[in-house]
Amino acid sequence: MTNKEKVLSHTKLVNLLKMAYSAEKAAAFAYIGHAGSVSDYEEKIAIKQIEEDEWNHRMEVLQIMNHYDINPSRFYEFKFHFIGRLISISCYIIGWFMPYYFAGRLESGNVCEYFRMMHYFHELGIYEHNQVLYEMGIKEKEHEIYFLEKIKNKKLLPIFEKLFFWGSHHSFNEVNLQNKYPIEESAKYCKK
Repeated sequence: MTNKEKVLSHTKLVNLLKMAYSAEKAAAFAYIGHAGSVSDYEEKIAIKQIEEDEWNHRMEVLQIMNHYDINPSRFYEFKFHFIGRLISISCYIIGWFMPYYFAGRLESGNVCEYFRMMHYFHELGIYEHNQVLYEMGIKEKEHEIYFLEKIKNKKLLPIFEKLFFWGSHHSFNEVNLQNKYPIEESAKYCKK
């Protein structure tokens, strides 16, 4: 069985690739609105850079998909296009705190998407995508930390953390940027 046949038969991997590809578009659209809604120039520049990172991730996921002849999902493309545009508009309405909070929460979950892809590829004996998946997972963690740093001293954070299970004391991944595993050991991440 070829690597292409192995990947195409791994439905969880194929679905995760398709979903990540489309979800990166939603995130990028959301950050367009988020950057537009903030008045601080430095914050605007930082969020625009995160938007650019998401477009780059979308391109990198597509390269992996193309390698195995996996087409994007029309359903996911439509769904996440709509979600991204809706979030983008809502950033102008819901105030300053919530876009930062929910962006950080989203990024926290996205970290494991890329490490789970790595696990799935490893199940198939495929290791050639380790570098790009590792870099995307670490970049998502950097995004999570950026957004958390912006809100860590806000009075609303403990309330939102209790309601939505993410914040100063909760994360959806165990990646620690100060003590991160090297790429050779990074398969230890997101095993739960």
